[in-house]
Amino acid sequence: MSKNNVFGSTALLSTLALTISAAHANDANSQTNAKTAVEKEKEAIELIEIHGVRNSIYNVRKSGDARRLVDLVDMPTTITVLTKDQIEESGRSDLKEVLSTQAGVTLGTGENGNAFGDRYIIRGHEARSDVFVDGLRDPGMNTRESFSVEQIEITKGPSATFAGRGSSGGAVNSITKKASLGYDFGRVDVGVGSDNYLRAAVDVNTPLTDNFATRINIMTAKEDAPKRDGAERERQGILASGLYDNLEDLKIWTDFYYLNAEDVPDLGSTMVNGEIIEDIPVYAQEGDFLNSEAASGTLRVEYEINDAWKIYSITRYGKTDNGYLATSAGGTTGYFTEEDANDRVNGFGTFTFGSHSNYQDVEHFATQLNLFAELKTGSVEHKFLVSGEYADYSVLNGRYTDIGSIDSPNCWTAGRGGVGQNFCAIDANGNTATNLNNIIDRSQAVKGDFTSDYSYEVSALSFMDTMQVTKDLMLFAGIRIDNYDYSNLTNGRNGEALYEFSDTLTNGHLGVVYEVLDDINLYASYGSATNINGGESDVGGNCGYGGVCTDSQGSANAEPETVRNLEFGTKMSLNDESLFVQLAAFRLTKDDIMEGAGSGYEVTGALNTGKHEVKGIEIAMNGQLTDELSIQISAAKMDSEILESASNPDSVGLPLALFAKESLYAQARYQLTEDFAFGGDVTYKGRMTGGQPDTGSTGPEVPSYTVYNLFATYNFSENLTTRLNFGNVFDKEYYTSTYRAPKFMYIGDRQSIRATVTYEF
Repeated sequence: MSKNNVFGSTALLSTLALTISAAHANDANSQTNAKTAVEKEKEAIELIEIHGVRNSIYNVRKSGDARRLVDLVDMPTTITVLTKDQIEESGRSDLKEVLSTQAGVTLGTGENGNAFGDRYIIRGHEARSDVFVDGLRDPGMNTRESFSVEQIEITKGPSATFAGRGSSGGAVNSITKKASLGYDFGRVDVGVGSDNYLRAAVDVNTPLTDNFATRINIMTAKEDAPKRDGAERERQGILASGLYDNLEDLKIWTDFYYLNAEDVPDLGSTMVNGEIIEDIPVYAQEGDFLNSEAASGTLRVEYEINDAWKIYSITRYGKTDNGYLATSAGGTTGYFTEEDANDRVNGFGTFTFGSHSNYQDVEHFATQLNLFAELKTGSVEHKFLVSGEYADYSVLNGRYTDIGSIDSPNCWTAGRGGVGQNFCAIDANGNTATNLNNIIDRSQAVKGDFTSDYSYEVSALSFMDTMQVTKDLMLFAGIRIDNYDYSNLTNGRNGEALYEFSDTLTNGHLGVVYEVLDDINLYASYGSATNINGGESDVGGNCGYGGVCTDSQGSANAEPETVRNLEFGTKMSLNDESLFVQLAAFRLTKDDIMEGAGSGYEVTGALNTGKHEVKGIEIAMNGQLTDELSIQISAAKMDSEILESASNPDSVGLPLALFAKESLYAQARYQLTEDFAFGGDVTYKGRMTGGQPDTGSTGPEVPSYTVYNLFATYNFSENLTTRLNFGNVFDKEYYTSTYRAPKFMYIGDRQSIRATVTYEF
């Protein structure tokens, strides 16, 4: 990280803030900005309702991102918001689990297994680098948990005006819990269940004085993957937040976040002769691991200059250390003897083991300054935003060495390396070998040389204006300019190579919203986003997966990939603004795609030669259908097609890899009595096939699946609540993602039962 640039950019943003503040000091002194007693009381009541253990909130009117200046119903874009209560009642905790259920979102694997797992695909577009926390990018592939989250927002369609580079299919933004003067409460959650499940969390918000408050969130959790004994998950986390509020015009929040996740990874099943091996045993070796440790500190400042002008800034510094060593299964043919293997006779279907490892050390700094203004020009009312941002991300990737080899071969196999001795996990009679978890000695594994040293530094400026032209007509216009410096020192099969370039990206968003009836809007929008060559930080010079891509002469100079989205829809706020409904039709076109040469392993490919399109419809509902019935529903029906390809012309006309044409998620909660509520959720994902990003689907098929979950809650008192979660009610074995070869066929969670007791004090 460049310290001069960090401190220089911070000083620039701070100077801008102080200049604006000084210019309006007289106005500020003449204004009375203190909240009235009535306003304070109303805020306290609302917050108590949100955090009381007897309540469950599914309805959301506003985004938690301070830059989103209007209600969700007035935004000319598709945003799905998941509340803390929805997430808790579903029984899910990791961000990957939460997002895997959502319509229009699928999971991916990656070369080398990418066991970090946080690879999201939104509307067919890679989004693994488009994960944000409170509006700042959260780089890297670390494990992410929901214990510290107030709500999760999934933006669909290009989001570059807010997010910057990437974000071509959308972005994910988690809104964290913050300290508040508005309430004084403590909450303890303790859960136990099948598969050695244990989870405990504490959330305490305390006003210390009239001006200071603190909030502490602590979580610890441990479990075996449901019905996958030997695959384990363990989490410990803390979020400590503090607030200073002068009760007039200034608020300052600070927080510290820490999460340590230690798993024994399970890379799932594989195929033998085109058939998925069902009920495959957990074959993870002793010594396999998936560890992620993240720590960050954040400073937020909100200053009301006067009734019309406000400043909000956020600054974060963080580090994550991630690493995994995982075992995969590869379907193959086993032979009794070397002669049989050479002659390809007397073979039997089986699977053998592969080893996959990676480490990733991430350091990130980002600061963002936002100036808000509510102005009027003639009869037009403006909500105006100027936002400046500086960020510096560095990611060091590498692999582990001395990861062990098979100690006790029991068969012969024939592969790309020829005929050799191997270990066949299934014998000729279809029986699983004994001692399956001790075939490879992992005890000597150590970090090896780096494979890529990635750095991305950016200064950005954006302008947004929401214009209330008439009582019924609203316009939105936004533009963002990103000036970046990129470098990536790769260390691959052909030695080290340094790639460096700089560029300026310009993206915009135009939208119009027309209110045809009270709280029923029609909207149209057009937005763009750009992806840079080598923008994915985890793959170095792997052109086929978003790493640096060169042409046959070794040049990495390329135009950015461009995504354009045209969207039409309607949004409604019904039932006295307690039910939100949206329907959208969209078309996403991606041009100038960097294409891998076909193998996916090499840096050489084709620059700006690919093109594809995704189009579809999406519907979403959340809130109160009746006083007793809360719902959250999202459904998508999409089509994708490769339109142009120089590297893989046979893929033209094919759908995208890891793309589900139909998907549905529905969660409902019914309050039967004052103390008893029950509900559940269902997830449906249509079939999809494996492959690389932005390529045609030519890999193994992931079957469609439908999974049902149930929950029930009972309030014993004003302060004590219990909840029972019954996961995967019918114990369905299903698969969430695959690779372009069936070495990774990720298995979704099997049946589980969990009971949680919540006490508020």
